[in-house]
Amino acid sequence: MDQRAGAAPTGLRIARGTLRGRAIRYGVRPGDPARPPLLLFNGLGANIEMALPFIEALPGLTILIFDAPGVGGSPAPLVPYRLSTVAHLGVALLDQLGYRQADVLGVSWGGAVAQEFAFGHAARCRRLVLAATSTGSIMVPGDLSVLLAMATPRRFVAAGRAYPDAGRIYGGRLRTDPTLARRTLQHVRFSSRRGYYLQLAAASGWTSLPWLWTVRQPTLILAGAHDPIVPPLNARILQRLLPDARAVELDCGHLFLLTLAQESARLVDDFLARP
Repeated sequence: MDQRAGAAPTGLRIARGTLRGRAIRYGVRPGDPARPPLLLFNGLGANIEMALPFIEALPGLTILIFDAPGVGGSPAPLVPYRLSTVAHLGVALLDQLGYRQADVLGVSWGGAVAQEFAFGHAARCRRLVLAATSTGSIMVPGDLSVLLAMATPRRFVAAGRAYPDAGRIYGGRLRTDPTLARRTLQHVRFSSRRGYYLQLAAASGWTSLPWLWTVRQPTLILAGAHDPIVPPLNARILQRLLPDARAVELDCGHLFLLTLAQESARLVDDFLARP
């Protein structure tokens, strides 16, 4: 992999390379070599830097993360792709960096990719964390007006639009604290409309319901009690379908990994460190 690396806050090393023929921007934050790395799959339209508050709150773990095709610094492909394609890129990143296995965390859109990873590449996934996500197109739907807002990247594209809309779209503490919205979304780096719509297309019609019961990895499911995008009942459905899972609700909305980074990180770290 050709690498052009640069440093980011928190010790995260940013590089660009080629994974399975695709130009991909990825990040590595070194941690305890005695523990498996944590591979992060980000949400819809979310670039690497958006995960920085959560990464900062997990100082002991090696973190691997990349911009999905068409997001952040990864160019948009010419043809559509599937969620399984992004899972394959995760495997390719492990291969390139010399890791046989990883713990996997997926948030929202990335939670669907994480399910694909655990299902299609079971030997490479030790434990699974699903945050603010669901079984896909067959789920308990969120607020219709919010889902319509999510159907376009307008909140990212329009200057200053993300901050006033954050409370309505993401819910939780962002509804009552405008300064929190600015701090949480300050790292948004919108790439392209095409990339955003390719992400939406990748998840269109996707569901894990037919095979979720075969995912045997120990799983932690995190949900926001006031999430207008993915209602917390979806976490309970995931918990019932997965053979070895437990669910925890946090007192926030969709972006609890960022707004409650310390609490979320503690839950994740405790789960991954279990014997």
